[in-house]
Amino acid sequence: MPGSICDILPSAAALLGVAGASDTLGLRERVGDVQRVAVVLVDGLGYHLLPQLTQDAPLLASVLAGTTGQLTELSCTFPSTTPTSLVSLGTGVPPGEHGVLGFTVNVPGTDQVLTHIFWGEEPPPALWQPVPTWFERLRDAGVAARAVLPEMFVGSGLTESAYRGADFCPVAKGEPYAQRVVAELASPGLVYGYTAALDHAAHVSGIGSEHWYAAAAKVDALLRHLLEELPADTALLVTADHGGLNVPEEARVDLDADPVLRAGIRVVAGEPRVRYLHTEPGATADVLATWTERLAGRAMVQTREQAVAAGVFGPVREGHLARIGDIVVTCTGDTAVLATEHEPSQTAQLVGFHGGLTPAEMAIPLLAFSR
Repeated sequence: MPGSICDILPSAAALLGVAGASDTLGLRERVGDVQRVAVVLVDGLGYHLLPQLTQDAPLLASVLAGTTGQLTELSCTFPSTTPTSLVSLGTGVPPGEHGVLGFTVNVPGTDQVLTHIFWGEEPPPALWQPVPTWFERLRDAGVAARAVLPEMFVGSGLTESAYRGADFCPVAKGEPYAQRVVAELASPGLVYGYTAALDHAAHVSGIGSEHWYAAAAKVDALLRHLLEELPADTALLVTADHGGLNVPEEARVDLDADPVLRAGIRVVAGEPRVRYLHTEPGATADVLATWTERLAGRAMVQTREQAVAAGVFGPVREGHLARIGDIVVTCTGDTAVLATEHEPSQTAQLVGFHGGLTPAEMAIPLLAFSR
């Protein structure tokens, strides 16, 4: 079994001598003894997408060729989506434990849907996501932990849930990002960085588009800059939060355009590849039967209890259960379930998607370099 995104920060902490941290990924064998670790997450850099990038990304091409660094396949957590993965990375535990269980989730006891990437102060991050982060553990062990993030992210509920305990280093738009990361590596400890360019291009223009290849070239240039400027005794670890796939028009189902699919549903959450359907009282069995029939061969349709028992979320805390839909619809193949009356209109215009359980979505790389 491959390792998981949950193993990255504990293994990095072990490299830095944190008591109780376990190097389950065997990083020390690859990078040796180091005083600094840079962890850079490239949003949307799925493991199975790497071969498509070789023409425009010379560093990634050299990694695939086996001439630079070392490449390992890991898995993200489910749903394979950014908020869930970032908090799994930060805490080292699966979503059932940390509670950030999807791109959007119903706030239990209300009809409100929380969109994690636009989360402010409510619900309070420390209550919604109660698990200590590895940034806190590093800090408590006396090891510096810094997060170099676009300034718009600092202070958000998602940032607090994933990275609390880190010293935040906000970067203004247009400011040289790689230089800020390198500057923070001047002193020992862990430095975390993030870039969303590749994922944005995949969503807006599609995997394999000119926009996507151009974004890959920029990401590769960023990584090359970091590698060239790494101080001695430093490891650079590059990973991702998920992969993705393109969804053609004929593979899209709009639940809001179908009265039969819409019947009995109180709240719609999740995202197009993984739908959480919260049903009207007494309607769960009918909704399950209808969706199972309508999406036969295109999605796995389960009750909450079935999905939890299958273990896809990891162990689920009792207090987090109601955040999962009464019905969980996990698309297979290249199907996506839109909800045009429940989501921003831009969602239906996207080309690339993720969230599901396919290898294209779940497999992520870990690239290890050292100086």
